Amino acid sequence: MPYRLPNPSPRLPVRPPEGVWTALCVLAALLLAAPALGDGRTERSVPTADDAAARAASPPPAEAGRSTPSSGPIFEELEGSGFSFHHFNGMSGRFYMAEINSGGGGLIDYDGDGDLDLYLVQGAMLGDVPISEATFPPAEPLPLRDRLFRNDLEVRPDGTRVLRFTDVTEASGIRATGYGFGVASGDFDNDGWPDLYVTQLGGNLLLRNNGDGTFTDVTATSGADDPRWSMAASLADYDADGWLDLLVGNYLDYRLADNKVCRTASGARDYCGPSAYPGVTDRLLRNRGDGSFEDVTVAAGLGGDPTKTLGVVAADLNGDGRVDFYVASDLTPNRMWIQGAGGKFRDEALLAGSAVNREGKAEASMGVDAGDFDNDGDDDLFMTHLVGETNTLFVNDGAGMFEDGSADSGLGVPSWGHTAWGAAWIDYDNDGLLEVMVANGAVRVVEALADAGDPFPFHETNQLFHNLGGSPGKVRFEEVTAAAGPAFARSEVSRALAFGDLDNDGDTDALLVNNNGPARILLNRVGQDRRWLGLRLVGGPGGRDLLGATATLLRDGRPALRRRARTDGSFGAANDPRVLFGLGDDARPATVRVEWPDGSVEEWPRLETGRYHTLVAGSGKAVE
Repeated sequence: MPYRLPNPSPRLPVRPPEGVWTALCVLAALLLAAPALGDGRTERSVPTADDAAARAASPPPAEAGRSTPSSGPIFEELEGSGFSFHHFNGMSGRFYMAEINSGGGGLIDYDGDGDLDLYLVQGAMLGDVPISEATFPPAEPLPLRDRLFRNDLEVRPDGTRVLRFTDVTEASGIRATGYGFGVASGDFDNDGWPDLYVTQLGGNLLLRNNGDGTFTDVTATSGADDPRWSMAASLADYDADGWLDLLVGNYLDYRLADNKVCRTASGARDYCGPSAYPGVTDRLLRNRGDGSFEDVTVAAGLGGDPTKTLGVVAADLNGDGRVDFYVASDLTPNRMWIQGAGGKFRDEALLAGSAVNREGKAEASMGVDAGDFDNDGDDDLFMTHLVGETNTLFVNDGAGMFEDGSADSGLGVPSWGHTAWGAAWIDYDNDGLLEVMVANGAVRVVEALADAGDPFPFHETNQLFHNLGGSPGKVRFEEVTAAAGPAFARSEVSRALAFGDLDNDGDTDALLVNNNGPARILLNRVGQDRRWLGLRLVGGPGGRDLLGATATLLRDGRPALRRRARTDGSFGAANDPRVLFGLGDDARPATVRVEWPDGSVEEWPRLETGRYHTLVAGSGKAVE
């Protein structure tokens, strides 16, 4: 049946309807940001050689040094590739809060063939409501479950790349039929094959990759489950013992039987916000190295006041060589768990300036990522927020102290009229500067859409921001959404964004997951035309991706570029573990220094650009 919202009693609103209010906010944001807005053009240089990871020959690179404006969209939606997935949120008019927050997915090379495959997290009907009562009947075949798509990338003799995807869910043995939210990836058992951790409402999943195209559910035997509402997770070796540990981010103390009734300004039924329910504590699980985890939440110092976690990221935020955790908490102060001696953590967010915005207000933090956007050698933080707030940029001073740079950078004002979710630092044009793509979609009814009879009145358009460069502390961004491509003109209820090089051409592509809508593959059409260098950082007995390893590209006379191997970040997403450096027009061989999770440092000189290299811990030149 159509989704229509009753308007029981017309009355004079105290402010314009939500949709009109949002439009006014957007107009004001555009006017205020006008000096920073550009024409959306992107400079492009000539093509480089193709990467080795695709294992195919390609024409030699053309003459370097020339650059021309981009004549096409920055991102293009992939169609006709065999990939088809439609998220189902199970909405039935009962306004279960979980329905409006869901939609996750990730990129993982599960079969070890050198290209990224796709994992999509699915929803379900909630409570005892039959599927026949769904407001929108499911577009996916029944029974509904998470799905795995194998990437069968073909690189033809002329260098043309053809992406084809095959649904291998049945053959993989994955039977994920719960109500899912997000996915994390990493090789927790050190056998060389990346595994999956899926966050759900009422119980999570740890799926061990068997190395033969199949997965085994080892949730019960591993001790990695959490019976609460989990939203985010990060696999990171926080204690540097060579085994990936697990931080599980939990959201609310929420039970379907206790679902509260909330309403719009006009009195119509609506989804509740996080203030309607108490928060819960996150969970830190230490990997024992025998296939199981132990709960060290309290012992490690994370068992204090509850949070309302929607996003987590692991990174060394204060430069002391230890892994820290940053937690994006919905409408409560964010947490920055700084690790001290003996694996003990302390929340230093408030002292460090990263708990609340510059006005001292806790915001509706959702997605989060850590990356060095100003190339000063430390990880800065970006997180997404609710309409009427702004997305927040916290600039790191190198010692773990942060300043809110949202307004000065130009990232704040254009986000005022949006509710934002997935986002990450990506160098989409390979110029050596990290940019931001943002997925948007409301969580409360947009009344102007509802009054117009819209069946799903929560949709918004997504955004793309270009890094204009500048000295540390003075970097500015401009919104280039108009040049991003037709996919950015769609108004949808977007949630997860996962990032990685799907076609192995040396630039960052994206997987976009919409709530109660189709997932979309967005291929980068500009980055491959500039110089680049890709790295896979591996080591240990199984040769796994050493998440947390940091690669620094050393450049004569220019700031070094620093990138971290990771799969976490964004919202509900697992990302490409490889490191990608954009080099602009610089075709010279590159020297790379890698700091491994155990603290050792090695260097690789004169690496050929325009391809991926696999760097194995212990095989480089040691640096004291």
